[in-house]
Amino acid sequence: MAAEGSTKAIIAALLANAGIATAKFIGAAITGSSSMLAEGVHSVADTTNQGLLLLGQRTAKRRATTQHPFGFGRDRYFWSFIVALMLFSLGSLFALYEGVEKLIEPHELESPLVAVAILVVAIVLESLSFRTAIKESTSLKGDATWWQFIRQSRVPELPVVLLEDAGALIGLALALGGVGLTVLTGDPVWDGVGTMGIGVLLGIIAIILVIEMKSLLIGEGSPAEELDTIVRELEADEQVERVIHIKTQYIGPEELLVAAKLALKPRLQLPEVARAIDQAEARVRAKVPAARLIYLEPDLDRELLAESKS
Repeated sequence: MAAEGSTKAIIAALLANAGIATAKFIGAAITGSSSMLAEGVHSVADTTNQGLLLLGQRTAKRRATTQHPFGFGRDRYFWSFIVALMLFSLGSLFALYEGVEKLIEPHELESPLVAVAILVVAIVLESLSFRTAIKESTSLKGDATWWQFIRQSRVPELPVVLLEDAGALIGLALALGGVGLTVLTGDPVWDGVGTMGIGVLLGIIAIILVIEMKSLLIGEGSPAEELDTIVRELEADEQVERVIHIKTQYIGPEELLVAAKLALKPRLQLPEVARAIDQAEARVRAKVPAARLIYLEPDLDRELLAESKS
């Protein structure tokens, strides 16, 4: 369900941004607006980014190999990380460059009403894309805030699309403000100011995404609540005395690796040990479906044995 929802949000954003980019470039050619040009490049970057996110979803479905025994689930994290870098390089740096150039050598806008009309249409289309991303993210977000969802989500595409769409809407507002102030004041410097604002905005979003995607890419474990659930289910058997230690890591958005050492009651027969391990795995999977890879090592509680001997 998460993968289907993220795919729907990506496709909606891709279609919207492709159409918006075309309109913006036409508007930039007609008006000579640097903020319109920056927004056009922004939309091209977003369109390319959505293509890369779809590529990541596709390559992540490849079967595991001997060289990659845990599969390719992290491909989705990798391409999301590349998207963040592209948003910074293609979007932010280009907008900052155009803004500085416009501030140094401002020039009058031609047919500013064309730019305003295109930006208004772009806001409508981007809002529809943003609405789709919010709708598909709501079920995964639960009771968390949107910021918590962006920070904690293991599905990388939805936070990327949410931030891209939110950034696009704010960027369009900045472009509209730059063009509007240029028309009202007759000073084209405001167009450059709007362009600089777009560059700073995209840079901030890109940095947030780079930090979050890097964390997922190098491997994140279960959040505290989920980890407590796993430990509780592992210990929910009279044959299991306690979890000696446990390590978890997400190797894909919907695939969790769990490795733990369990202290079992002493003098259990081999069939009883195997049954306890199998039942522990089943309990964990029932509560945490993402825990597809579970490796449990049976052991004795040596601390308890030492205390009993003393």
